[in-house]
Amino acid sequence: MRIRLNNVKLPIPYSDMDIKNRISHELRVKPSDIVSYSILRKSIDSRKKELKYVLNLAVSIVDIEKYLKKNSKIETIEDKEYTLSNIIKEVGCIKTSLRPVVVGTGPCGLFAALMLAKTGMRPIIIERGKKVEDRVKSVEIFNTMSILDTESNIQFGEGGAGTFSDGKLNTGINSDKIKTVLNEFVKYGANEDILYDAKPHIGTDILQVIVKNIREDIIKLGGDIRYSTKLINVLSKNGQLNGIVVESKNGIETINTNKCILAIGHSARDTFEMLSKQILMEQKAFSVGVRIEHLQENISKAQYGDMYSFLPPAPYNISCHLDNNRSCYSFCMCPGGYVVAAASEEKSIVTNGMSYNKRDGKNANSALLVGITPQDFNSDNVLAGVEFQRKYESLAYKISNSYKAPCQRVGDFKNKKQSYSYGDVIPTYPIGVEMADLRACLPEYVVDTIRQSLDIFGEKIKGFNNEDALLTGVETRSSSPIRMVRDKEGNSTIRGLFPAGEGAGYAGGITSAACDGINVAINVMTSL
Repeated sequence: MRIRLNNVKLPIPYSDMDIKNRISHELRVKPSDIVSYSILRKSIDSRKKELKYVLNLAVSIVDIEKYLKKNSKIETIEDKEYTLSNIIKEVGCIKTSLRPVVVGTGPCGLFAALMLAKTGMRPIIIERGKKVEDRVKSVEIFNTMSILDTESNIQFGEGGAGTFSDGKLNTGINSDKIKTVLNEFVKYGANEDILYDAKPHIGTDILQVIVKNIREDIIKLGGDIRYSTKLINVLSKNGQLNGIVVESKNGIETINTNKCILAIGHSARDTFEMLSKQILMEQKAFSVGVRIEHLQENISKAQYGDMYSFLPPAPYNISCHLDNNRSCYSFCMCPGGYVVAAASEEKSIVTNGMSYNKRDGKNANSALLVGITPQDFNSDNVLAGVEFQRKYESLAYKISNSYKAPCQRVGDFKNKKQSYSYGDVIPTYPIGVEMADLRACLPEYVVDTIRQSLDIFGEKIKGFNNEDALLTGVETRSSSPIRMVRDKEGNSTIRGLFPAGEGAGYAGGITSAACDGINVAINVMTSL
C-alpha cells in the first residue's frame, strides 16, 4: 500500500530533492522517512505566466500503517499488476480444437494475437502487408521514387497505420485496460515515461522496435504469422463461421476456423466491400481536411513563453464550432514532426503526420479536420463514405498528376488565392509538394470551415494563423467510414467473426485499438 498525493506543483526544471521536499511538506514527515516514490501522472500547467509541472505521486514512507492510523483521510493506492497475463488469469479460457485467426497486425490485432498466444491457443495471424522492417523499405521507395506498393505502405503492413505516426497514446475512452496496454508497451521497449505522462507518445522509431518484439513473443508462444496474405472471403454455415479464404504468393487457401478477429484497419477498402455482402455494416461519420505546418519553435513559444527552451516541444489541441453548424479541430498533432505520404491506392494522395521519439524536427504539424456525416454523401450505399474519400484523394492527385501533394500558404488560403511559393515554413512532405489552391481537392464547406477557423485558432495560439504556415492536402483517413455491427459478445452477424479496432469502427487511435483487441480476444477466449 502507498499514499497517493495529487496536484504536487514543482518548478521547471525540478530535481529529485524538489519532489522529496514537497512530499515532506505535504505529508508532514521528514525527508529521511520517505522510502520511495513514483510518478503516477505528470503534466504542465501553462495557464499562468509562471509555468509549473503538476505531478500525482505514489509514496511509500517508514511505518506507513502507523502513519495512516493517525491520518485516516489520506488517500491510498492498492498496488496491482496490470498485465495481459493477469487478465487471462481473471477471465479464464475455453480452448477449442480449431486455431483462432486474427486478421491484421495493427495495435488491435497484435494485442489480440498476443493475448491468444499467451493462453496457448496458437493463433494464426494474417497480414496483407509485409513485416515492419520490409515495410519501412517499401515506404522509403515510395518517398524517394514515387513507386507505391499498394499492399505495403503507411496504411498496410505489420504494426498498422500507427507505426508511421507520432505514436500518441492519449485516448478519450475510459477503460481498465489502458494501464495494461501501457505496461505492455514498456515491457516491449517503450520509455517508462508513457506510464505517467499526461500526453504520452512513443514515436515511430521506437514503435517499429516494439512491433518486432511483440511479433517474436507471439511466435515463441506458438503463433503463426503469415505476411503478404490477404483475406478474400469468409465461410459460414447456419450463421456460424467455419472458415476463411486467403490469398498469398502460394495461391488461394482455405483456413478452417470457428473464431476470427477482424482487425483490418480503416483503409482495407476491398475487404470492406467483400464483407459488406456477408455481414451487417452501417455508415459512420468521419472527417476530412488538411495538414497544417508551423515552425515548432513558434508553437512552443506561443504555448510556454520564455520557458519553452526548458520543456519538450509543445503540443496543442484546439477546436471550434461555427455558425454553419460545422466544427473544425486539430487531430494527431505531431510536435517536431513530419507530414507523410500515406496513400494506399494508385493515383491518389493521402497525408498523415509522424514524429520520432525525440520530436526534434523543425516543424510542428497537425491535421485540421472537418466532420463529415452520412448526410453529406446522401446515399444508401454502406460504402458511400469510402467513395467520398476516394473522390478527394483522386482530385488531390490530379492537381500535379503525380504523388506530389497540393500545398498552400495560409495567407493565400484565407484570401482565396493560388499559392506559387512558400516562405519561412518549409514543407516536410517527403515526395515534394505542388503549390496549389486547395479548393480544387476539398468540398467547399470543408474549405470554408477551415478558413473561418484559422483566425479563431490564432486567438487561442498566437501565430497559428501566420501567413507562412502551410496547408497540405488531403487528410481523409482519420477514422473508418463504416461500422461493422456486433452483438454484446463481440460477434458480427456471423457468429464467431469478431470485428474489432479502427477498421470496424470501434476505436480511434493506438491505445483504444489495443484495448478493443484485448476485449475481443477475451470474447474469443470465453466463447464456445
